[in-house]
Amino acid sequence: MKSRIQDAVNMFESGFNCAQSVFATYADVFGMDRQTALKLAGPMGAGVGRMREVCGTVSAMALLSGLKMGNTDPADGEAKTRSYEMVRRMSDAFREKRGSIICRELLEMPAGIQREESARPTERTAQYYASRPCSHLVAEAAYIIEEMLLDTEE
Repeated sequence: MKSRIQDAVNMFESGFNCAQSVFATYADVFGMDRQTALKLAGPMGAGVGRMREVCGTVSAMALLSGLKMGNTDPADGEAKTRSYEMVRRMSDAFREKRGSIICRELLEMPAGIQREESARPTERTAQYYASRPCSHLVAEAAYIIEEMLLDTEE
């Protein structure tokens, strides 16, 4: 499969949030249509609902791993373990490269700020994109997906 890393970055830079950009870029590989993927991942952006918690790109990686190897039997502890292990491996790889999986830490928000006051997204301008690492975070998550999830046997 041709790399889609730049596709994910392009989605982000066209106005989609970080989670949507990563998730929708790969959801079709696992049988999900783009419209559903965009709706599902939308609330995960900006650290889940713009609360600046777990980075939306990391949430998207977890959602994609669920599409690939998610558990559907509540009694299947091995399947749960495999799923959790994959999420941890991807998250650890992201943290190793970026220093954190927490949105506010990745954005280097001032200490003590736990979440944005408003849920309203910041207007997307050239200054917005230039002042944030998010395009790079989207690319990092897409790289991890291509290296770890797309090449992983179920």
